[in-house]
Amino acid sequence: MRVITGSARGKRLKTLEGLEVRPTSEKVKEAIFSIVQFDLPAARVLDMFAGSGQLGIEALSRGAKSCVFTDKSRQSVECIRNNVLSCGFSEQAKIINADAVEYARSAGEFDIVFIDPPYRTGLAEKALEALEGKLSPRAVVICEHETGLSLPEKISGLVKAKEYSYGKTVSLTKYVMEEA
Repeated sequence: MRVITGSARGKRLKTLEGLEVRPTSEKVKEAIFSIVQFDLPAARVLDMFAGSGQLGIEALSRGAKSCVFTDKSRQSVECIRNNVLSCGFSEQAKIINADAVEYARSAGEFDIVFIDPPYRTGLAEKALEALEGKLSPRAVVICEHETGLSLPEKISGLVKAKEYSYGKTVSLTKYVMEEA
């Protein structure tokens, strides 16, 4: 796993091993960043269920202003910390060892949110609900989830903009702020 482009281009990122870890594939990561590329400059990013931190690190590499990484696993938080440090993003990163949904409920305002929860747990919708009142007017939310999961058309001031499918297992849903 590596940073695709930007200031940390080519940097190798570490990830945890095991059945509970499901890193985003390079193909899906490239698709995610094609979706948000014009929203990244100076964006405040939240990487929920961050794992290795690869999505937030990619955002920082491409010009995001800051990123908050949340994960409840101590091992994942240590992995994120090491990856952030090796890419030189310590000043722009805040790493939180906590439940991502609980953190989002008390967080500040974000422009881009990446949600990549464990599959088949119901956490995708809970994470979307927790973002109520935590998003800027230009916010974009990308939720990575298992194929076949039907997320709501509208939730927490967000409206579903587009759905993408990658193979038989991975789907992305893009949400944007609902116009008043």
